[in-house]
Amino acid sequence: MNQTLALGPLVLSVPLLLAMGAFLLAGFVGRRLAGAQAAELERQLLRLLLAGAIAARLAFVFQFRDAYLAAPLDMLDIRDGGWNAIAGLAVALAYAGVLLARRPLLRKPLAAALATGAGVWLAGALVLAANAPDEVRMPALALPSLEGPEVRLASFEGRPTVVNLWATWCPPCQREMPVLHQAQAARPDVHFVFVNQGESAQQVQAFLRKSGLPLRNVLLDGRGETGTQLGHRALPTTLFFDARGRLVDTRTGELSAASLAERLANPSLSAPQK
Repeated sequence: MNQTLALGPLVLSVPLLLAMGAFLLAGFVGRRLAGAQAAELERQLLRLLLAGAIAARLAFVFQFRDAYLAAPLDMLDIRDGGWNAIAGLAVALAYAGVLLARRPLLRKPLAAALATGAGVWLAGALVLAANAPDEVRMPALALPSLEGPEVRLASFEGRPTVVNLWATWCPPCQREMPVLHQAQAARPDVHFVFVNQGESAQQVQAFLRKSGLPLRNVLLDGRGETGTQLGHRALPTTLFFDARGRLVDTRTGELSAASLAERLANPSLSAPQK
């Protein structure tokens, strides 16, 4: 099952929608049981969510602090998808524990809200996991390179490979391109392949020249076949394949140096598979 939902030009993350739905349903159940304490319960649930989100972001920033020190303001840009879920969950549970101990009037509705939210999220996660494809492999496509000759995507097997689907008109693509360019220079053990979606060689060359980005492995996918075969129409989308050509991770949306480093730390991408 694709982890994104396309509504016209808007592309939404299915796991994020699931989490939002679980939180809203938890709030509904809690308010129904809280009676006169409904407003207070809602405030506490929002504080719990905020505490967990802040903890998850701070833990991620600390984990990849070297990447953020080069551009400190990027710590505030949550569009890169950098979160430490374990830290966020731990802080949220600790906050809930304090509330359960100190707010006796909120114990029953809060416990019911937390149980509802956890149950909905767990059920949805199991459905997503059950419908996930067993194995997604590098598409069997041959695409023109920016220099002219066709290149088979399968020819990159043998090393971990990062495939970036992008276009010159896409602002998040433009913002993340220097990060990917730096990674391509710093990680010769990993193939970085830039598959442009739907544009001409002239458009791509003009953009790269203007941006000062001497990228390698720039391919032209005029009909968007790569995204279609992999089930990803949103731009930018970055797909991470192991050395055997198996998809091991996907990021829909903009990457920062930190969120790219997180994914490259995946053991499947650290060395060729044997």
